[in-house]
Amino acid sequence: MKTPRKRPSATGLPIMVRLQPELMVPLEDAARDLKEESRPEVIRRILRDWLISHGYLKAGE
Repeated sequence: MKTPRKRPSATGLPIMVRLQPELMVPLEDAARDLKEESRPEVIRRILRDWLISHGYLKAGE
């Protein structure tokens, strides 16, 4: 049984992003493969990984 989703912390800033189906389908596939609870969590993970790999964010921040 899947655990209930946790309410996101209110400390972040909300950002509205529209995704076309050619991005949405792979995003949902990634969420399923990574066993993430939500698409927003997958987007946060992808963004964090990209920022780290391009030197905009230090690992562990």
